[in-house]
Amino acid sequence: MRFATKQDIEAPIVDVFRILTDFEAWERAAMRRGSEVARTDKLRGVAAGMRWAARFSYRSKPRGLELELTQIEQPVLLRFAGVSQAIEGAASIELMEMAAKRTRMHLVLDVTPRSLSARLFLQSLRLARARVDRKFDQKVAHLAGDIETRYRAFRAY
Repeated sequence: MRFATKQDIEAPIVDVFRILTDFEAWERAAMRRGSEVARTDKLRGVAAGMRWAARFSYRSKPRGLELELTQIEQPVLLRFAGVSQAIEGAASIELMEMAAKRTRMHLVLDVTPRSLSARLFLQSLRLARARVDRKFDQKVAHLAGDIETRYRAFRAY
């Protein structure tokens, strides 16, 4: 199942990319929401091959996720691959400079089931496709708003 959306961000492309690749800040944000996140690679900088192990609760059940940064092209592309017990997925974040201080973020998420229960879950999402797409758009819009807020806070210093 594929989810895709575009959001415009009021910030230069290099700053949007810098904020998106501040993985320590994203790890802290996930931990504030109750997830356990740990880096599992030995890389020192931002590069393809970075890996994380995450544990979180979803629908009152503990879940685990292994996430890897598979491709990075500064400042336009980030690709991730993720695997859990039930699903596997790939995410792509492409950035396009629209103006000096305006960036378009195109986010695509492909999810495939690895079990029968996951297949049934994804089928239920397909039946409610309009609602699911609307919620996905809202979450990505919230992400874009967070990026703009962090950009303004960074520029204030």
